[in-house]
Amino acid sequence: MSVTEIREFNRFYTNLIGALDYSKHLYTPYTLTEARILYELAHAPALDAADLRASLSLDAGHLSRLLLKFERDGLIVREQSAADARRQRVTLTAAGREAAALLEERSLESVRNLLGRVPQDERPRLAGAMDTIRALLGDAGRNARGARSPARNRARTPDIRLRAPEPGDLGWVVQRHGALYAREYGWDARFEALVARIVADFGEEHDPALERLWIAELDGAPAGCVMCVRDSAPRTARLRLLLVEPSARGHGLGERLVSKCTGFARGAGYREMVLWTNANLDAARRIYQRAGFTLTAETPHRSYGADLVGQDWHLIL
Repeated sequence: MSVTEIREFNRFYTNLIGALDYSKHLYTPYTLTEARILYELAHAPALDAADLRASLSLDAGHLSRLLLKFERDGLIVREQSAADARRQRVTLTAAGREAAALLEERSLESVRNLLGRVPQDERPRLAGAMDTIRALLGDAGRNARGARSPARNRARTPDIRLRAPEPGDLGWVVQRHGALYAREYGWDARFEALVARIVADFGEEHDPALERLWIAELDGAPAGCVMCVRDSAPRTARLRLLLVEPSARGHGLGERLVSKCTGFARGAGYREMVLWTNANLDAARRIYQRAGFTLTAETPHRSYGADLVGQDWHLIL
């Protein structure tokens, strides 16, 4: 392979993903460099400016100007590091987390559209080629630059916690279901209304010994949820409202939430667990299958402005 071939590939790929005009590509006001900074900050509880500079190989002056811009826009706060007064700690504000989440969602959508152009049977070959490039050039990069930066290490080992809901979390569950299902599947407000009724019933009256709601946190921010409630059948629990934020996918949160739910049901004395979902929710169905659920029935229906196939799943506890 020659230098010319690598440069040709680089030109092809940067044009393919719109890297030269990233803001228009994702319909956001941020350049590729700005988006990368927001990504790094969103995937770590807090970073020093020096960590960001090393992680992204940025000039110190350039990074300082970008951080000043983010600070003026209310996206970050900067403060002196408690561990080292010479270092500056950078954290996202609520507005910054929203901006980072929007970028993540649009990036995922862009990649899904790109992947949609690749036939299903060709995708393993594409994944293998990407793994090969990453392995070969990643090793070369580490040899040239040394070990990975603290920022990258933290991004690969996020802080994950499952907890009980706190004030404001019930509203978050409703809002995120409504927003995500509208964007990813085109479902209308009737789905959000259904979730609101489920959450309201739980919030107004539930037996903590038999019914629970868990919020998954990723690096201190809500990133998913699941609910266990009593079903009408005797000694049967129902799993409801499994959700994982797009920006948190790939960390096993869905599996952890379902495992938490089924484990609680067993401990509470339930003998069976059931759930209802739709056939087009592929990622959720795979999680249920890995947890041991079996499909027992399918029924076509039209709900939330879409033609769907409802599915009943069952697990012996």
